[in-house]
Formats: sequence, C-alpha cells, structure tokens
Amino acid sequence: MLITRWERFKSHKRAKWSLYILFFLTMISLGAEFIANDCPLIVKKEGHYFFPVLFQYAETDFGGEFKTPANYRSSYFKKLIYDNDGWMVWPLIRFSYDTHDFKLNQPAPSPPSLTHPLGTDDRARDILANLIYGYRISLGFGLGLTFVCALMGLYIGALQGFYGGKIDLYGQRFIEIWTGLPSLYVLIILSSLFQPGFWMLFFVMFLFGWPSLVGIVRATFLKGRCLEYVVSAKMMGVSDHAIMFRHIFPNAMIVSLTLIPFMITENIAALTALDFLGFGLPPGSASLGSLLAQSKSNLYAPWIGLSVFVTLSLLMSLLVFVGEGVRDAFDPRLNESC
Repeated sequence: MLITRWERFKSHKRAKWSLYILFFLTMISLGAEFIANDCPLIVKKEGHYFFPVLFQYAETDFGGEFKTPANYRSSYFKKLIYDNDGWMVWPLIRFSYDTHDFKLNQPAPSPPSLTHPLGTDDRARDILANLIYGYRISLGFGLGLTFVCALMGLYIGALQGFYGGKIDLYGQRFIEIWTGLPSLYVLIILSSLFQPGFWMLFFVMFLFGWPSLVGIVRATFLKGRCLEYVVSAKMMGVSDHAIMFRHIFPNAMIVSLTLIPFMITENIAALTALDFLGFGLPPGSASLGSLLAQSKSNLYAPWIGLSVFVTLSLLMSLLVFVGEGVRDAFDPRLNESC
C-alpha cells in the first residue's frame, strides 16, 4: 500500500521535485553549523586535532594566556596556530547568525559582496547565515506546531462527529467561545509577563491552533457514521475506536491532508509576523521576521527584504506543492481507479 502511494506521489512531477528541493534545503539548514559558523570545523596544532564546531575550547587549550573562550577570528589566535605549523578548516560561510562583522568597508547594512553574498543587516550580521538558521527555525516551528494541532484537531473532531449528541453540542459551543478569544492580544500580554521564547510561542499558538481541523473532520464523521458499512460494523461488535479510525478516518484523511499544507504555511507566516511585530523570538535570534522588520527600517537596503521575500515564498510554495502530491497519493478514490 505504501509503495503504491509513493508511486502515485512520484507521478505528480511538481510535488516530486518540490520534495527534492525541500529536502535539499532542509538538509542544508540542519547542518547550518557546518556551513555558516564563526568557528573553524577543524583546528590542528602540534599534532593535536580540535573540533571547535562541536566543542567549546578555551584559549589556553591552544597555548594562549587566558582561559576565556577562544576568538578564532582574531589575529592573535591565527598567529598561535600558524606559527606552530598548524592549520584550520573553515566552513563555507565564516559567520554565524549572531556574528557581527566589525571589518566592513562601509557602514552597515552593507550591500552584497564576496565576503557577504547577500549583504549584511543593520547590525553587521551576515544575511545568508541568518536565512539558513532562520529557515530551520521557521520550518521546524511550522511542522511541529501543525503536527500537534492536527493530532488534537483530528481526535476532537472525530469524537464530536462520531458520538454527536451532547458531546457534539457542548464541544461546538466551547470551540466557538475559544476561537473567539483574541490570540494576538493573549500573546502580547504573555510577552509582557514572560520572556518570549520558542516553546512559549509554540504552546500558546497550539492552544489557539488546534480547532482548525475540528469542523471539517466533524462533518466527515457525522456523515460517515450513518453509512451502511459503519452500521454493519457496529452490529458485528466492532469497537467504536476501530470504527472511527479504521473505517471512517480514511475518508476524513483526504480532506485533512488538503488543509495541512496551508496550516504549515499559516504557522510559519504567524511566527514571521510575530517576530516582525517584536512579540516573537527573543532579540538576537535567527528570525526571518526580524529581518523583515530591518528591511522596513532600512528601505535604502533592498537586499534585506528581497532575500527574506524569496526565502519565504520558496519555502511556502514548496510546502503547498508537496501537500498537493500527498493529498493525491492518499486519495482513496484515486487509488481505487488505478
């Protein structure tokens, strides 16, 4: 069955190539520390090998005078290594998302150059490094939040639709009241009380995001519980849980998979918007939204806004195209026609 669905997915060329591109970009972002970092990958000194990208070393570990963390970019440290027949292997981009380049030839934000292919922001940080790290945070946030919201929404919608009656009535009234709460105001209030962070945003957005799938799953189960094969399964003594998730749920899956890619993009856009407004991740984090805020404040530096726009557009388009392929692959009507 899985092989058949994979073949159906691959027949959707746009979805297939979107998945390949998305996988490639995701692998780059997952290995961001090995691609964009202000620490060398490997340092050799007097026959000893060090891996600063994985471990933190003090200056004394390399023969220096202080026990403070080594400054690998300083001329003093380079002299320590190269004067003792040592060498260093640097990543492709010698800047992390929070590295400030104090050797710019012009005031920040500086335009694209050989050192900074996409330029720098107004804090002299490399934009390409920020995009790589920000892509990872945005994608991880969107996928994780959508996953937990979908699980909760599918289960609640299935319970309401299958059992109906008071469970459905009280559940719908609760959801109507809950979704009427202003989630943005709640986030603003919490941001004033607590230090905003990844997990706080994740939890609050989960509280207001799980009802997204409840309505459509509930409608599918309300219709499916009256079908003949479901009534027959009940008469044969099949458990309610088995009927819900073995017989009715496949029909609800196709509708849910249609909405899930849009939920992912919506969650990514929500994180970006919160960062843009200043209520998202802590200052100094790798954030696409904070770069957008900088582009608004520095209209004479269009490379900042264009870089973020292309990154977000590409990410969201790829997710939607992959979602279309997954939807078609799991469509039971298309599977039966094959």
